[in-house]
Amino acid sequence: MAEILTLTGERKKGPAIRRLMEEALQQRHRAQIAQRFLSGEWGVQLESYEADQEHERQRDQEFAP
Repeated sequence: MAEILTLTGERKKGPAIRRLMEEALQQRHRAQIAQRFLSGEWGVQLESYEADQEHERQRDQEFAP
């Protein structure tokens, strides 16, 4: 229990355990999100970003000496 108190920075057992559980749940949630991206279930669509980049490249070429 002393290690949990030290790790969380809390002085009482109840808040220390609560904080540790919240952090564990957050870590599990992040891992699930990461797994969805790695498996391809989720992805990022950058079509508008890529189109903007291409437009800027063309504009820069027009102004280049």
